[in-house]
Amino acid sequence: MRLPVPGPRDVLDVLERGAGAVEQLLAAVPRMVALLDEAERTLSRVDGLLARIEATRASADAVVRRTDGVVTDADELLLTMTEFFGRLIPLLDATEPSVLKLQPTLERLAETTDPREVDALVTMIDMLPVLANQMETQVVPVMNTLSTVSPDLHDLLDVSRELNEMLAKLPGLGRIKRRVDEEQALEARD
Repeated sequence: MRLPVPGPRDVLDVLERGAGAVEQLLAAVPRMVALLDEAERTLSRVDGLLARIEATRASADAVVRRTDGVVTDADELLLTMTEFFGRLIPLLDATEPSVLKLQPTLERLAETTDPREVDALVTMIDMLPVLANQMETQVVPVMNTLSTVSPDLHDLLDVSRELNEMLAKLPGLGRIKRRVDEEQALEARD
């Protein structure tokens, strides 16, 4: 858009036209000065606007870079989750029948289990290594020797019966034996 500011040629044309034209030209000078002032203010506002536009563009570029990073991270996460679900779904499909069968048992267990029972179970599980070691080092060796001890116990019982019979034949000991037998029978009933 061309500004209505006279150029040098226009000034010469005005001078050739005469004094009336010079007056018109001089009357146009304040308008030209006002137009120049307005043009300077407009240029100043345009410069500020351009600076704000540049700052907005720089901010938008930063947001785009961050968004690209977020999209890249989301793509990697989506790939990981896809692999995870690819492994998880067959596992869930395989265990579903067993879980469905166990569901009533699990519900009953949840309804009837007291927190103290859970604490006792945890304590017992904590003790399992010690119990397993004692079973292996103490109980199992004793159990293995019981087959060899059995004949010795039978012999010991036989000797004890024979000794009992011999004692019963001694004078006066028969009454003591009967009294001991009666006391043992009473204790057995209680």
